Amino acid sequence: MVLTRTKRILLATALVFAATSTAVAALQREQMALSEKLIRLHVVANSDSEEDQAVKLQVRDAVLAVAEPLLEDAESPLEKLQAALPEIEEAAENCLRAQGDDHDVTVTLAKEQFPTRVYDSFSLPAGQYTSLRVTIGTGTGHNWWCVVFPAICFTATAGEVESAAVAGGFTAEEVRLITEEGGYELKFKAIEWVEWLQQTLFG
Repeated sequence: MVLTRTKRILLATALVFAATSTAVAALQREQMALSEKLIRLHVVANSDSEEDQAVKLQVRDAVLAVAEPLLEDAESPLEKLQAALPEIEEAAENCLRAQGDDHDVTVTLAKEQFPTRVYDSFSLPAGQYTSLRVTIGTGTGHNWWCVVFPAICFTATAGEVESAAVAGGFTAEEVRLITEEGGYELKFKAIEWVEWLQQTLFG
């Protein structure tokens, strides 16, 4: 039987999918375990104007100034943040008013889907994470992502990331997942590729 070009492509794709999906499934399990502990920070600007983008960073700093001390030695970081949402929102509003900005700001704590993200000293695989989301005004501007727990937003080295993660209760395997240099960024991208392929092939 002679296979058409389309069928050959589909067959090759299916073989590649089968060969990689098992390895990716293991990585997905690691990502899910990681996401149960890690809390992202997601600050969304009102617009992409230079002024709104600058204000976004000021609000980010105001939020971190409240959130990070709250989470030091917290037995349940998620519960601690949930209880502190009004305080965090007030800090963000006060920061906006101090900048002469009268936009509203909304602070929520919920699951969000994130793509693979590579920072200077660590990487995070794509997937769902709990997110402390701060939306300024219309929330149509470029956003700023980082990690509020453990407190690794501004850590300079992988060693500092490792120390903060271990202090936050992360296992050695979870620390290795986000700090090891080399092939992990490629593997993280593989998660996105397999998820896209599953959606394409199976709807």
